[in-house]
Amino acid sequence: MTRRALITGITGQDGAYLSQFLIEKDYEVFGVVRRSSHRSVDDHRLRWLGIADKVNLVDGNLADVSSLIRIMQDVQPDEVYNLAAQSFVPTSWQQPLLTANITAVGVTNILEAIRIIKPDAHFYQASSSEIYGLIQEPMQSETTPFYPRSPYAVSKLYGHWITVNYRESFGLHASSGILFNHESPLRGAEFVTRKVTKTVAEIKVGLATELRLGNIDAQRDWGHARDYVRAMWMMLQQDKADDYVIATGVTTTVRDMCRIAFAHVGLKMEDYLIIDPAFYRPAEVDVLLGNPAKAKEKIGWEPQISLENIISEMVEADLQRAEICKRSLDR
Repeated sequence: MTRRALITGITGQDGAYLSQFLIEKDYEVFGVVRRSSHRSVDDHRLRWLGIADKVNLVDGNLADVSSLIRIMQDVQPDEVYNLAAQSFVPTSWQQPLLTANITAVGVTNILEAIRIIKPDAHFYQASSSEIYGLIQEPMQSETTPFYPRSPYAVSKLYGHWITVNYRESFGLHASSGILFNHESPLRGAEFVTRKVTKTVAEIKVGLATELRLGNIDAQRDWGHARDYVRAMWMMLQQDKADDYVIATGVTTTVRDMCRIAFAHVGLKMEDYLIIDPAFYRPAEVDVLLGNPAKAKEKIGWEPQISLENIISEMVEADLQRAEICKRSLDR
């Protein structure tokens, strides 16, 4: 029989790539979407991948457990992937209560809906490397102590532990993926990698003259979203639920990432990059470096796409977008 997957956050980067991945495996895919006056543009990532007409969108909200119970009753999913969140770290300082309600308590709501209606469903919770924050070990694994440094990270840590609690308390097949930074052409323009590739493309075609960033010496472990959604699925195919770090095991500074992007279009970073204190975080996370050894050993997952290829793909996609924008302005 065709398996059914329910995805929250389906219109985001990970939700779109996961949908594509599951459709290729002959799943019937359902996605929870918030009622919005901007619904006409909400599914642009699904349309970019050419799968918008292959997913079933249902109205619901992580803050409304009654809507989640109704959806669980109607869809009867075999697998549930919770990718929805207020996921932009700087915004979490401006909207801490919204972040807590959705990114933290929302996880409990969907777990309750599963427990009540579909306790045999396999559940995936999107955890985050941000929960390590002020790092306690040079390389972070599943046993590294957590020290979150933003309202977003604190909320993600709640989501992580409540998933563990429901697994241990109610026997749910509930796994958390502690995903380190993962990027793609579908990344939101507010995130640093996409901000860089979008601005580099705009500089190249003459739509911008400078790139403003904050702490370019921050180090991150960057992978590709396509690799990481594959790991999500692999976790839910295991006989026993567990938590896994998903990372490349390689760290790169924002500075070097910028250099790769500028070099791809034949420009020198130093000619365009401006350090702006306005972009520094109130509490900075200087280094994140994941140890994916457990995922490699237990579920056989390894990253396949290098950072250089990720940035090149993103720059090329943003060049296409920038050229379309320039042509429309030149008319």
